[in-house]
Amino acid sequence: MSDTAHNVKSRVAAISVFASACMAAAKFVVGIAIGSLALISEALHSSVDVVATVITWMVVRVSDRPADEEHHYGHGKLESVSALGVIALLYVLAGGILVESYSRLRDGVVPPSVSAIPFIVLLVDIAVNLWRARALHSAAHTTKSQALAADALHFTSDVLGSVAVIVGLALSALGYSWGDAAAAIVVAVVIALLGLRMARSTVETLVDRAPKGASDKATAAIRAVPGVLDVERLRVRMVGSTHFIDAVVQVPRTYPIDRVEEIKRKAQANVARVLDDADLAFTAVPVARDNESVRERIMVIARNSGLAVHHVTVHDLGGRLTVSIDLEVDGNMALAAAHGIAHELEGNIRHEFGEDVEVDTHIEPLEPELPVGVDAAPERVEAIKNALSRFAMDTAIHDIHNVRVRDTEAGEIVNFHCRAASSMSVIDVHENVDEIERALRRAFPEVKRVISHAEPPRV
Repeated sequence: MSDTAHNVKSRVAAISVFASACMAAAKFVVGIAIGSLALISEALHSSVDVVATVITWMVVRVSDRPADEEHHYGHGKLESVSALGVIALLYVLAGGILVESYSRLRDGVVPPSVSAIPFIVLLVDIAVNLWRARALHSAAHTTKSQALAADALHFTSDVLGSVAVIVGLALSALGYSWGDAAAAIVVAVVIALLGLRMARSTVETLVDRAPKGASDKATAAIRAVPGVLDVERLRVRMVGSTHFIDAVVQVPRTYPIDRVEEIKRKAQANVARVLDDADLAFTAVPVARDNESVRERIMVIARNSGLAVHHVTVHDLGGRLTVSIDLEVDGNMALAAAHGIAHELEGNIRHEFGEDVEVDTHIEPLEPELPVGVDAAPERVEAIKNALSRFAMDTAIHDIHNVRVRDTEAGEIVNFHCRAASSMSVIDVHENVDEIERALRRAFPEVKRVISHAEPPRV
């Protein structure tokens, strides 16, 4: 949680301690002076609020601590535990008030002496509690703090309780001796009902009940990420103000690892946006798509074996597949070892597509990592550029430009750009460029490799 949210929670809780103590003392003194059970009960209720607020203030200082070796999900549930403790105190108080109220109604007592003072105290108490309840509710909503929410509930019950006491004192002033005890009973009932509502929410958090609507929101947010095929399973639980989400998500098995990582990052961002504070544990499950091509399936088989393949060609001969693959292996590897790797790859392909699949594997040396090179002399670059332009005249390629030549220990590396008609197919362009590259290597044996980049004509 941010330092700002933590400061908000601590500041609001500290202010509530002072306000609760002052109002509880005032109501208790006046209640004793006039002999009003209802006012004394309300004072005891406020005293419990003082205890509750002190506990809240202490708990929020601990609950916002980050996760550690012993608390992997942080310390947020301390707020739920403290809320349960405060609710238990309220129920004990409500039970005591009910017992004393029943005793007074049964045995009869002298009604309280009514003056303007208790009404003034109660009206001030209502104003203060309304302000505190509103401030605490806003802070609890902002920080998603159950401890502050419980405190806001107490002050809301104080307002209702004070109204009941005012009605009871008014009835006593009008000659109804039972009015004060009846008002005390109303205070106890209000405490019990509001406590029950808060207890339900707190217990649901402690038993890891998913917050209402959170699962649907998180699932929709993850499914909205491009590349996600489906959400196989999703679990949500609250710890303090944080939604901890475990999601098992289906992604195409043809995607590389960096693409899957990108999906994870976008899923985290989407979930955090719809649930505010969220911690997503994303498990990617690679699955085959219905529209996955044979070539893609073969590439997956090779990648799962850690093999580098290219130039995969697939033909359908009347319902029977023929597959040709270029397999790259270490150039220093013995033929027997390389053949074993190729044989295993062919077996995996037949296992996927059937034993009648015809597979031919061309073994070639893996292109070595070349050492760092240096730019060739300008006259060498110009000579190679002129040669490329000359060879291109016999093809459909033109405008040889951006020629670069680098000297390395393994030989020269040539890069160049060229242009071809926009309507030419990729195959035709490739064949024409290959012809230029072959001619260049014949003319300049020192050239180890030629890399070309074809572009359409300038508009």
